[in-house]
Amino acid sequence: METIEGYVEKITFRNEENGYTVLRLSAEGGEECLVGVFPSISEGEYIEATGERILHPTYGPQIKVSAYKFIAPDDAASMERYLSSGAVKGIGERLAKRIVAKFGDETFRIMEEEPERLQEVKGISLRIAMAIAEQIVSKRETRNAMIFLQQYGISLSLAARIFEAYGENLYRVLREDPYRLAEDVRGVGFKTADEIAARMNIARDSEKRIRAAALYALQEAAGNGHMYLPKDLLILETEKLLAVGIGDFDHLLQDLAIERKIKRVQKGQEERVYLYHFYLTEEQIALRLKELNLRETGEDEEALKAKIRRVEKAQGVSLDDLQRKAILTAATNGVTIMTGGPGTGKTTTIHVMIEFFLKEGLDVLLAAPTGRAAKRMTEATGYEAATIHRLLEASGNPEDDGVSMRFQRDEDNPLDADVIIIDEMSMVDEFLMLSLLRALVAGQRLVLSGDADQLPSVGPGEVLRDLIRSNCFPVVKFEHIFRQSAESDIIVNAHKINAGEIVEKKYSKDFLFVERNVPGEIVGATVTLLRDKLPKYVHADTKDLQVLCPMKRGTLGVETLNKLLQQEFNPPREGVREKEYADTVFREGDKVMHVRNDYDLTWEIEDTMPSVTGKGVFNGEIGFIRSISFFEETMTVVYDDHKVVVYPFRSLDELELAYAVTIHKSQGSEYPAVVLPLLSGPDLLMTRNLLYTGVTRARTCVTIVGSYDTFLRMIRNDRKTRRYTGLSELIQNLHEFH
Repeated sequence: METIEGYVEKITFRNEENGYTVLRLSAEGGEECLVGVFPSISEGEYIEATGERILHPTYGPQIKVSAYKFIAPDDAASMERYLSSGAVKGIGERLAKRIVAKFGDETFRIMEEEPERLQEVKGISLRIAMAIAEQIVSKRETRNAMIFLQQYGISLSLAARIFEAYGENLYRVLREDPYRLAEDVRGVGFKTADEIAARMNIARDSEKRIRAAALYALQEAAGNGHMYLPKDLLILETEKLLAVGIGDFDHLLQDLAIERKIKRVQKGQEERVYLYHFYLTEEQIALRLKELNLRETGEDEEALKAKIRRVEKAQGVSLDDLQRKAILTAATNGVTIMTGGPGTGKTTTIHVMIEFFLKEGLDVLLAAPTGRAAKRMTEATGYEAATIHRLLEASGNPEDDGVSMRFQRDEDNPLDADVIIIDEMSMVDEFLMLSLLRALVAGQRLVLSGDADQLPSVGPGEVLRDLIRSNCFPVVKFEHIFRQSAESDIIVNAHKINAGEIVEKKYSKDFLFVERNVPGEIVGATVTLLRDKLPKYVHADTKDLQVLCPMKRGTLGVETLNKLLQQEFNPPREGVREKEYADTVFREGDKVMHVRNDYDLTWEIEDTMPSVTGKGVFNGEIGFIRSISFFEETMTVVYDDHKVVVYPFRSLDELELAYAVTIHKSQGSEYPAVVLPLLSGPDLLMTRNLLYTGVTRARTCVTIVGSYDTFLRMIRNDRKTRRYTGLSELIQNLHEFH
């Protein structure tokens, strides 16, 4: 073992999750390469490190560090070197010289204790002085927090989030109630908080622990689409988390209800337990839909039908009776629902509906849940469609954690339109639905279009199905496949799958089977299709094709396939930078997906004059990594709609590789060609509506690669996982009451 001290000259590699770092240290005897776990370190800092000198077969001599400590600069020369390194933003080499020339050995003390005196240096205002002091103090506090949290087994990226949430209060929070972390900090679940609590000797049967487990079980249920849990199931899930029996659970629930953490609802013999704001969400949706659901009693029905026919003639289209009924319904009702599968005429109906309302002198707004779905809506109708988030002018909440939202459009600033048409409604969860309804007022018309047989939303609830199930709104269901669509085997087979009918292996120009029954052969066939066959066949680039998987994990899951496809289509090579984060290696040129709504993330469209900027990147958006900068610790991604987003390394948990994505994540998107690798999987996942959703994502060609028997098993498996929602019943109760 030897001890060495010096300046951190350059950090050549760093894993933000576990702190493993490779750095160059400028020491008295020359430059040394140090490797090891450094919870918090920056270029320019002075450290003393103890470790073992080793010879790496590829990288040569290194010191494997087992312990280290920071040594604060205590002389003018050391302080100038540190400040010149760029460790403190806003201070470059020239300014560092001026600061140290003015204050000498007192520089750091003045920065921490008398920062206002920095104004004595030319070029430093009071605002800049305070910002510099804040950084100096923050770096020290962050470093202390990282080292403190590491003793509880918390990863560095999570530690950074905890420190961001609590600052110096984290020590008090951990002392008083470590279970608060599971409620307050994204990425901290009950198990992590429980491990910390155990190390702090909190009893396994403590009320705090049981309470935290119950709230976490409800949050986890929301992740599976539920708005509430039956009390008996909540007890079961809570006991699973605790691994101990629960005593007086009723008393605990009553306390949580008094604190408005939960809402207890008795429905017949079943007691339902909601997180409190989940219940308010359902209640508000039902109330606001009731207010919108007005019947127009003005113009004669025959006169309206004549107007619709005149619009048809002007547009050169011929609608069937059901399509005309949909437009008539929308013209005479506050809320209208249209549902049906692909090729059944929903898009044509929307197009003529828009023209009809415009001819009536009404303002129309179009929206869809995702950017891709909005783009498809624009292309199909010829009118601009926005995402629902953009329609509502979403932004981050500066008083929150950067991933919570607020909308500029709400009760006080409603949408300025007479008719609002929303497509792909199967993707809309209850929280987004309420945000939309808050921006509407009685008298506006709301038209909701979607395919109720597709997978429900990723978020909690199943809004479209609940609205249809309530029988309180006019619903037009399209079932007839139009002649042009009937020529597509994608559409014909999608309807067969949805009806539970067998799809035979036969020649088809757009619905192909490549039968393979070994995982390696399935991967090989998938690569060949993406690289050699499909691009020419569908006249599209490989990067625009998409592999869709039923599952995230497993031999043919998204996680495994992404690593294999990345190696095939974007392998490591000289001059291409890469960044490891958690278990993922991100490489320049990689296809990636943003996986969490972030309303504060800034984007820019560069190829416009002047450039266009905005905020908000949403779950499911796909782009490509343009560049990785280790100096700025950022990764730049260009999205499909030319948005350029710069991600700090600490935010890389918002990205995943996207050579393959889950069928759930593909909702609302359409690709020139889709490859579906199918081999095996649990009945709970390998369902008919999952297959139906995947098949309908393809525009020109869908290829099933794998087991034909598995394909047939999925068609037969009409299992739909129940989602616990009370929305349809709340709607019914309101309509009955009135």
